[in-house]
Amino acid sequence: MIKTFALAAGLAVALPLAANAQDDDLIPLNAGMVSGIDQLGLPIALEQGFFEKHGLDVHIANPYATGVDSLNALQSGEVDTVQVGVPMIGAVVRGMDLVALGNYSGNAAQLGSDTTMALAAAEGSGIDGDDLSTLKGKRVAASFGTINHLYVLALIEAGGLEVSDVNLVNTPPPDMTVALLADGIDAFVGWDPWPIMAQTDVPGAYEVVRGGNYISYVGFNVAMRDWVEENGETIEKYLAALSEADQWMRANPEDAAQVATRWIPGLDIEVAKEAMGYNIQQADRRLSANNYAALHAAVDTLHRLGFIDDTFDVNEHINSTHIVKVMEEQPELFSDLPAIPEEAMITDGYHFEP
Repeated sequence: MIKTFALAAGLAVALPLAANAQDDDLIPLNAGMVSGIDQLGLPIALEQGFFEKHGLDVHIANPYATGVDSLNALQSGEVDTVQVGVPMIGAVVRGMDLVALGNYSGNAAQLGSDTTMALAAAEGSGIDGDDLSTLKGKRVAASFGTINHLYVLALIEAGGLEVSDVNLVNTPPPDMTVALLADGIDAFVGWDPWPIMAQTDVPGAYEVVRGGNYISYVGFNVAMRDWVEENGETIEKYLAALSEADQWMRANPEDAAQVATRWIPGLDIEVAKEAMGYNIQQADRRLSANNYAALHAAVDTLHRLGFIDDTFDVNEHINSTHIVKVMEEQPELFSDLPAIPEEAMITDGYHFEP
């Protein structure tokens, strides 16, 4: 039996259905993602048939430019679940009842994790990775309210600067390279593939900083609370399929890069391969105390710097029950990952204390 689906670029691909699932038995689910390399576990699970294997019929919306866009789609009912990080913080503060269910990118084994983030700059900008105070007075693009916003705030602090010392320009990631080429900005922060693409597409552009554990990455599978409460079994199937896709991606990074070129328009295969090398370092769907701490730290930073006007208890917006069950019942899906330290391991009902 053959199943077809539309890709972001408008192509159609035929895939065999898993032998143990029939069309009539599959549970429908609509999912959303952002056009970033670190989100590729979702389309990989579709293309490799892992969703069908776990009893799901998943439709993926065309990739959104930012997490803010994906949350708008979630709120409108266009999708049942999305992959999003920092934008969920502002949404929760504004009253959106979101629940994080597992990581799409991050690290359960350690706290610091930002390998897929980078600061790219124009030739002659004078920005020096060994002296981040050189950001002072520069025009730096970031997507406000996203993980790259959190990353640039951390770089600014690392340079001993105040946020007001840098001219931050709110820019969607797909437009950043164009802005750099047009001399509209001096630099930008972004998730892959955009920083790598800048070095390919903008003469003289260079990577100032890559990763560095300046922040703990925040990237979750997120859904509305009422949907989560009614779809526990579906969520566990979904997280298991995604975990299997992550494992396949970690084992087959070059093949995974080929998938990326089908879901991120204009992405060159060599850029995709380089970006995938960074991505697999934090393709960890598990949750641990480290991920609770990462979200808490992000909320605290954005509130302290005045970007959000309230905070919230992360325990109320993370539901680890379903991923913990997958981790316990299907440990083979995570056997190639570093072990979670004992002090960071969680069980169902875990409560984070800052």
